[in-house]
Amino acid sequence: MAHTFDELVERQQAANAAHREVLRLRDEYGPPTAGGWAETQTATYETAWRAWRDLARDTQAAVTEYAKEQGVSRHEAEQDVKTKARGGA
Repeated sequence: MAHTFDELVERQQAANAAHREVLRLRDEYGPPTAGGWAETQTATYETAWRAWRDLARDTQAAVTEYAKEQGVSRHEAEQDVKTKARGGA
């Protein structure tokens, strides 16, 4: 499936948002290894972590495909996408 640069930026923005949610939950609940979380906290954190992991994985795969299609290095494509997703040029 062909991806446009703008689609990749949107995917990266979604992955970034999911990562921010994981960090927010970690700040709110404390470190996952500290224990003492309620079942609902554990389930919420694990769901958020899986969402972030899946979005990041799918974005990486799409960037790899895009780079091959465009004939550019994967690193260059990834940096361009991440810069644009953060609001860069």
